[in-house]
This record gives sequence, C-alpha cells and structure tokens, in this order.
Amino acid sequence: MSSASINATTISTPTLDTESSVLLQSITSHGGYAYARMATLAAAGDLRAAEAAREMAWEQLHSGPWHSVLPVWRDAYSMACLHVAKFHFSNGEFRDALRALDMGIIMGGPLLRKDLDSAIEVVSAAKARQYDNGGADADNEGGEKAGSRLLVCPEELDKSEVLRILPIGSLSSKIVGKRSALSLEGFLRDAFLSGSPVIITDCMAHWPARTRWNDVDYLRRVAGDRTVPVEVGKNYLCSEWKQELITFSQFLERVQSNGCRCKVPTYLAQHQLFDQINELRKDISVPDYCYAGGGELRSLNAWFGPAGTVTPLHHDPHHNILAQVVGKKYVRLYSASYYEELYPYSETMLNNSSQSAFGGAILEVQRCLNIVVISPWSNWTSYQNHNWKIYIQAEENN
Repeated sequence: MSSASINATTISTPTLDTESSVLLQSITSHGGYAYARMATLAAAGDLRAAEAAREMAWEQLHSGPWHSVLPVWRDAYSMACLHVAKFHFSNGEFRDALRALDMGIIMGGPLLRKDLDSAIEVVSAAKARQYDNGGADADNEGGEKAGSRLLVCPEELDKSEVLRILPIGSLSSKIVGKRSALSLEGFLRDAFLSGSPVIITDCMAHWPARTRWNDVDYLRRVAGDRTVPVEVGKNYLCSEWKQELITFSQFLERVQSNGCRCKVPTYLAQHQLFDQINELRKDISVPDYCYAGGGELRSLNAWFGPAGTVTPLHHDPHHNILAQVVGKKYVRLYSASYYEELYPYSETMLNNSSQSAFGGAILEVQRCLNIVVISPWSNWTSYQNHNWKIYIQAEENN
C-alpha cells in the first residue's frame, strides 16, 4: 500500500475525471439518457442520483445473458459505484464504500479498474486508522462468532473416516505419483510433455499463505469487509444451486458453522480473488511450472470452502496447477480415452461435465487415478493435463 493512499482523505479518480465525458456520450448513444442525467447529478454531489444511476446500470447488466451485455454498461456500473463510494467515504462509512467498490470490480468493466483499485487502498487505509483508534467500525463483522482461531486443526489422516465418506473402492485404484521439489526440466520431461498428472511436494514451503490462511483472525483482518461472489449448494449441477454476493467475514462464518454435512455448503469457487484482494495475492507465488513450454498464465483463481463441497467430474480447457494450501481434498482423474463412457452433457453450457454424480459409478475403479493428500502439513501442488477428467471433494474446510 502506498504512503499516498495511507494519508489520503478523499478518493481520487483520475481515469473517471478524464474519461467521464466520453463514457457518458457512449452510454447516451446506446439509449442511456436517464443514466447520463443521473450520473451528471451524482458527479455534482447528489447521492440519490448516484444510487439511481447504479440501479439503472444494474438493470442493464441483468437484461440478458452476460455475454450479450454491452461493455459500455459494465463501465457505467463502475462509474456509478465510484460515485456511491465517494459519498460513503466522505461520511466515514468505510464498509459501505468498500462494498460499492468491490461491486464495481466484480460486475463492472475494465475502463475504471485502476480508479477502483486505488480507491480500495484509500478506504482500507482509512478503515485501518479508525480500527487503530478504536472507532465504531473497528469491530470485525461476525468476529464474536468466529470460534476457533484456526480454520483447520492439523491432524493425521483418518483413513477409516475417509473410506466412510467416499464411494466404495475410492482408494483402491492407482495413486498419482509424488515428486519432491521437481525441477522445471523434470516437470517438462516427465509430466507436461507426456500429459501425465503428478503431485509435487516441498514447493510451497516459502508461501506465507500456508500459515496465514489457516488463521481466521488474519483472514478477517485483511479481507473481512470485502464483498465476494459465492456459490450456494453442493455443486453447480444441482437444481438448488445459486450464487450470492456476501462479505468475506460472512463467508468465513458460514464455513465455520458448516460442521453438519447436511447443511447446504457455501463455496468461493473459481473466482479471481487475488486480482480483487491484493493482500491475499502477496501471500502466494505463482509456480514456475505455470510457464512451462513457453505458455502464459491464463487465470489465477481461488477455491475456498467447507468440508463436503464437490467439484463434479469435468474437464478444463487449460492445463491446471492445483496448489492445496489448507485442508484435505480427494481428487479423482480419468484419462480422456474414457470421455464417452463418462456421459458428458450435450448442452453447450455443461458439455465439459459428466452426468454421473461420481465417475466411479460408471467406470470400474481401476480405470482412474486417485490423489488423497493433506495440506499444508504435506505441502503439495498437483499438475493435471487439460485432457484429463477431474473430480474433487473437500474432506474438511480448505
């Protein structure tokens, strides 16, 4: 965080100040006359107009499938969020300001992203000062309900418990091989070029995340008031599955209260959390394996949730490096040669997923590969070629 943002008393929006006129003209050319009027009033100091402009842009974002939304309306939403955040910040309402800015990042366009990021630094610094001074906003949301300070208590793997939870025969198939501190040359030769999955141990020992992310107090302190998108339901193939926007503190509270497996889990899945919350990004390092073969890093996502969450059997369009930081997961892989026998959905949106609740219900166990690991205690990363089909089940908070 820069010293300028630590001492700032107002939210500076240089990109918005420069691009506002052009953006409003573009919005007007797409029928957004009412929005342009409200945004102009908002810039002049009208809070109600700012909220009205944000609502108008929100309606446009939900006027059809996401891919059909005009990009200008995403930028319009970011603009309105910045106006709303400015008002909340000037009134000392830092949590409300952060929520408005996060919504601009999650739902908005790229034009004003730098303004949103810098504004979050300013608001976070002001909130930290208020916390240090014992202000009313210093109480951590849901802090009194936090319970244990550790998200997951380190303990040995109870194989009998794992066997009780997983389908019969889950641990009787071939186990993916482990390599300790595998060199990049070895990774290219033995895994990447051959398309073979591998577990790489002892390559994350230097990550601050290994200890920090198991500390509930730390997670609340650096991200508690940030708004994140979560999935509610066992997995995305279930009819009751839905998405919500909640604060990270609310999410942590749900994770910790998920002791009963009959509860519907809340899962922070496949979200670019590290682009949104820079403090968490500083806790990890991108493994060199991600650049094997001269490729580029396509995405950097986070999966964070309680025991019992499931990622259905599916395949991804890109190669994967899965770095398990906290907790236990069961992973099952199938070679691409069994694709048709796994009954993929025919619908375009789901054609990368299997109709089977679990791959083992279709194919005998001997045809798959298993990964059963503990982390951070065993400190592992796994590589999976994009042609392999993968199923993941969380055995505890992770």
